[in-house]
Amino acid sequence: MKTTSGEQVFYGINYVILAIAGLLCLLPLMHLASLSLSGKDAVLSGFVVLWPVDWSTESYALLFKGTPIIQAFTNNVIITVVGVGLSMIFTVLAAYPLSRKVFYGRKYLTLAIVFTMLFQGGLIPTYLVIKQMGLIDSYGALWLPSLVSTFNMLIMRSFFENIPEELEEAARMDGCGEWKLLMRIILPLSMPMIATIALFYGVQYWNSFFNVMIYVNSPEKLNLTVLIQQMIKSQSLITDINNLGPEAVVNVTPEGMKAAGVIIMIIPMLIVYPFLQKYFVKGVMIGAIKG
Repeated sequence: MKTTSGEQVFYGINYVILAIAGLLCLLPLMHLASLSLSGKDAVLSGFVVLWPVDWSTESYALLFKGTPIIQAFTNNVIITVVGVGLSMIFTVLAAYPLSRKVFYGRKYLTLAIVFTMLFQGGLIPTYLVIKQMGLIDSYGALWLPSLVSTFNMLIMRSFFENIPEELEEAARMDGCGEWKLLMRIILPLSMPMIATIALFYGVQYWNSFFNVMIYVNSPEKLNLTVLIQQMIKSQSLITDINNLGPEAVVNVTPEGMKAAGVIIMIIPMLIVYPFLQKYFVKGVMIGAIKG
């Protein structure tokens, strides 16, 4: 259909607003990348804006040599991969029965679960429970409280409810039980939604900060987010790197190293997101549309 002049104006305004919003998100990232790849004099003089000046990778080299960033990155991967796997399993196991009309009491159980979104036990009771379970200073303290997100579970349940009942009936006529129905019919049809929820959980675990600060005490178990926060907070970052000689830090600035750390933390999500983007919109929208 041919668009009217009013629609063209409307679309044009939308494009301008979205372009401005995109730039507002992109420009700070470009500035950080430029700081991390610029020479010491350019950073100190304030000439670096959106493009590296006096190209240098010394900040990254010193970051890998003088800080435990590799260990923190490895910890981040462990927390994210295991956490996403566990959360997806338990979210599916919660959403699937609640989506079945034959499941007795599903409405009351759903209300009970939604209640946890509105009212929670609080920080101190949660900490005491984690402590009594012996999970302090372990990654279990990060995985257990975040095992199932009520919001993600409700999205998944709505998606399962929208799958045609005829498919379920045909599968049961062929002898499928509940587990086979879930594994061979429901989940393969739900891959867009599965990818979307996995992305939600992945971002949540990758950016874990507050829970790590509370429950993890050992420095070797800290994740990348906490390490970068400590670097940004440090007033003497360069002098804190005491395992390298003064000649190794002469060409870098604290600002350049902090920017390099933030870029290293952001890059994995930037790499993963384009592969899941095609599922992202479809997965969210199908869960909200009947039919």
